[in-house]
This record gives sequence, structure tokens and C-alpha cells, in this order.
Amino acid sequence: MRPILSALLRNRTGAVLVAIQIAIALAVLVNAVYIVKQRVDRVGRPTGMDIANILIVSSSGFTRNYDYVAAIRDDLAYVRGVRGVIAATPINSVPLSSSGSARNLSNRPDDRSMGGENGQYLEVDEQGLDALGLHLIAGRAFRAEEIQPPITSGTASRFESEIIMTKAMANALFPNQNPVGKTIYDVLHHPATVIGIVEQMQAAWSDYPHLNNVYLLPRLPFSFSGAIYYLVRTQPGQRDAVARTLEEHLSASNPNRLIDWIRPLQRFKDRTYAADKNMEVFLVTVTTLLVAISMLGIFGLATFNVSTRTKQIGTRRAIGARRGDILRYFMVENAMVTTTGIAVGCALALGVGYWLSLQYKLPRLDLYYLVGGIPLLWTIGQLAVWQPALKASAVSPSVATRTV
Repeated sequence: MRPILSALLRNRTGAVLVAIQIAIALAVLVNAVYIVKQRVDRVGRPTGMDIANILIVSSSGFTRNYDYVAAIRDDLAYVRGVRGVIAATPINSVPLSSSGSARNLSNRPDDRSMGGENGQYLEVDEQGLDALGLHLIAGRAFRAEEIQPPITSGTASRFESEIIMTKAMANALFPNQNPVGKTIYDVLHHPATVIGIVEQMQAAWSDYPHLNNVYLLPRLPFSFSGAIYYLVRTQPGQRDAVARTLEEHLSASNPNRLIDWIRPLQRFKDRTYAADKNMEVFLVTVTTLLVAISMLGIFGLATFNVSTRTKQIGTRRAIGARRGDILRYFMVENAMVTTTGIAVGCALALGVGYWLSLQYKLPRLDLYYLVGGIPLLWTIGQLAVWQPALKASAVSPSVATRTV
């Protein structure tokens, strides 16, 4: 170890630069992988919906003769009869689209502060749960006779008498209680009875602090402009075929409206989480390039050392050093440089992780990632020096002597 260290100190510029490269690579690698894992978990959060088999149909009326309620009735009658359709419902906003409405609900009629629990609300009909693919864990779904007409300018404050909500919202409003049959109140203190609880449904906004707070109201969606969304759930593998069938029929079935578009719900989720996925790709690319550059730095330093030490290698071979001794020399030398870089990188990784947690309110770096990154980078460093070390061990004493 001592002669190797002495040799490194005499030619320390290259070793220091490689150690710095390794330190930076470790700090970036550990924190980037940790952030990517968080993004993957964020994108993969369960939504509670059958996203892969759901279509969204956007329809807009544009003439004075357009009958909004009659169009909904006729469209649903056709859509629900299409082969491959499981259920369909009108809905006031597209799930996971970063668009929608949210209001507070309270478990107390005298809550004058308008407190309670905030949640996104969706207007659906009796097939709403089946169309969304939600799992009912308590109570029941809406019945057809409970579905109310759309609100109008004169009834904008109307609240319905029945409500279905997610388990997360029910637990917040009625902790340690059975919420079915309980009464909740809107901001105007109108009451409604909780008739059903669904296991889970994710709200429309990815950064929403009450992500799993959603409640459903039994009424046709309201629209001043005559626009309406239909949410259609299909059997597995039938989504695209159903989309073509719906577009062909609905586009020609009512001359007073037009079909704006028909898109899979997966498209809206992908758009909502596009920034997270782009960050994943960016961090993985940058980290891969940085590790590759570090490997090239180690490889270049080792190759340079071999080319400049041909005489010393030949001399050692002439006095009895075996090929394994030469190989071990360069492997140990690189291990010392890599270990130094990793030691500095550990402190740098923790410092960067702490700064990220303060600056961007991210969770503190999990030490498991640091513990995993150390052997990974150390192994990569040793693999990078293997070929130059083999080349050094192959130098013969006679060849080295002739180059003096």
C-alpha cells in the first residue's frame, strides 16, 4: 500500500480528478435514483379506476334546437347497447385531467367556519361506479330514480340528498365510525346521507393535498354551453374497437351537436404525469452519462499509468514479479482512488440530499440508497481498470528493456 500511495502522490493530478469524478458521480447517482424512485411511485399510485379500459367522449351542442337532457338520454341508450361496453355515465369532468371542482363537506350542521374536509366532486348517474370501475366496499350504488336533473342558474346552490364517497374521505369525516347512513353537510349546510363507500379513487390533480378525497353526486352534469362528457368503460381489449363504433354513430346521430373527440382515459393520466415521467428520463440519462464518464476517467488514468510505467513494470517483472502481482498493483491503486472518491462522495451525497429536502420539500435521502450505491460504484470502478491492468501484466521484461 505504501509504495502505491507514494506513486500516486508523485502523480496526483490525474488521481485527484478521477476521485472528484467518482465523488460527484456517487452524489448524483444516489440522489437521482432516490428521486426517480419517488417519481415512479408517484406515477404508479393506485387510482381505484379501470383506466386501461375507459374512454372519454366529448360532445357539444351548437344549435338552438339542441336538447341537452334528451341528447344525454339518447346517447346513453345507444352507448350502453354497444357490444363490448360494460357501463357508461355522463360526468361533469374528466378524471385525472388536472381539471374539476372541489368543495368542503362537514359532519356538523353548525360548522359556520366552512371547515370540514375538502374533496373533488363528480356528478354521475346510476352507472357511475361501474363506469369508473370503482370497488364498493360498503353501502350501495345510486339507483336510477335517485338521479336528479342538471342544476340551472336558479338552482345552482342545490345539494343532493344522497352521496357516495371514498374511504379516505369517510375516515377523515367520521374517524373510527361506520359512515354509511351518516349525514354530511355542504358549505351552505344542506344535508346529504352517505349511502356508499368506495375503496379508492384518485382526484384529478396530481399535487392535490387531499388526493384520495372524492365524492359522487347523483345528478346529470350541468353545462351552460351544452358540452357534455361521457365516460365509457369497455371490456378488456375492446376499448379501441368501441371508440371507432361510437365515433361513427354519434357523429351522425344528432345534427344539433358534434363529437369533439373520443380519447382513452390513459391519455389524460399520461398528460397529468408527463412532468414526472420527463424528470425520470432526464435523471436516468444524466446519471448514466455521468457514471459512464467516470468509468472512462478511470480507464484513461489506468491506461496512462501503464503507458508511462512500462520501464518500471519491466523492471519488476525482471526481478521476479509475476503477472498477478502487476495486475494486483493496478487494481489496488485504482481501489485506493475509488475509495477516496466514494468517501468524499458519501459526504457530498448526504449534503445534496439535505439541500434538496429543504429547497424542494423532498423526503430526506434514504441511507439504503447510499449503502447500495457505494458497492455499485466501487465495482464499476474496478471493472473499468481491469483491461488496462491486464495489459500491464502482459508486459514482458525483454520488451520493457528494449524501450529504455
